[in-house]
Amino acid sequence: MAEHASTNGSVRFIGTATTLITWRDLTVLTDPNFLHRGQYAYLGKGLVSRRRTEPALAPEDLPHLDAVVLSHLHGDHFDRIARHRLHREVPVLTTPKAATRLHQWGFSRSVGLRTWRHHTLAAADTTLRVTAVPGRHAPRGLPWLLPPVMGTVLDFSAPGAALRVYVTGDTLLFPGLAEIRDRFPGIDLMVVHLGGTTLPGGLVVTMDGRAGARLADLLRPGRVLPVHYDDYTVFRSGLADFLAAMRERGLGADVTVVAPGESLAL
Repeated sequence: MAEHASTNGSVRFIGTATTLITWRDLTVLTDPNFLHRGQYAYLGKGLVSRRRTEPALAPEDLPHLDAVVLSHLHGDHFDRIARHRLHREVPVLTTPKAATRLHQWGFSRSVGLRTWRHHTLAAADTTLRVTAVPGRHAPRGLPWLLPPVMGTVLDFSAPGAALRVYVTGDTLLFPGLAEIRDRFPGIDLMVVHLGGTTLPGGLVVTMDGRAGARLADLLRPGRVLPVHYDDYTVFRSGLADFLAAMRERGLGADVTVVAPGESLAL
C-alpha cells in the first residue's frame, strides 16, 4: 500500500515485529530487529534462526525516539545491532526480566512493567500511557522454555484526539487475553504478531493465522496490522494463512497489509 497523509501520525513497518509508531509529538519504536538477510538471530537454549528478509531501516535512519516498547528479549526482537547502535538513553519499556538485562547492557532508563502496570510519557500536548497486558510465549507447563513476554496497550491522547493501539507481542492465544477486551474496549488498531513460530520438535510458540484471526474476532479492533509472519525460518504460518482466516470470519476488510518501509496513517 502507499503511504497516506495524516494529521495525527502513522505506523511505519520496518520488518519482523519492528514498527515506528508516531502520533502527534511522540514516537515509539517496537521490538527493534535490524539484522540483515542471511544473519542469524539467537532465540535462547542454543536455538538460532536465519533471517529471510531485509529491514527497511537501520538504527541510524530512525528519528528521535521517546521510547522503545519491547515484548521480550529474543534475538529477533532486540538483536545485537539494536544492542550496540540504539541510543542508551532511550527508555525501553519491557518485562521486568528483560529490563534487568538491558540495565546490564547500559540501557539505564529501561522500565520493567508487570502485567496491568503502566508507564506514562509526555511531549508538548501529547501523552502516551503504555500498559503491559498478558502474553504467553510458551505453552502451559513449559514456562522455563522461553522468556516472559508481554503485550502492550498504547493510549495516545491530546486535546480533542485519542488513539488506542494494542501490540500483541509474541503470544499464543489463551483465555487470559479476553481480559484485554474487558479492560481496554475500543481498540483502534491491533498490531498482531503471527508466524506460527515452530521450534524443533514441532512446538508452536506464536499465533498462526487462524489463532490471530480468532483474537481479532474476540477483541474486534477497528483495524488490524499483521506483522512477524515471514522474516525467519522458524515462521511457518505466512500472511496468506491469516488473510484467509480473517475472510472466513468476515473480518477481511478490517486488515491493512503494510509492506516493509511503508506506513499506515493513524
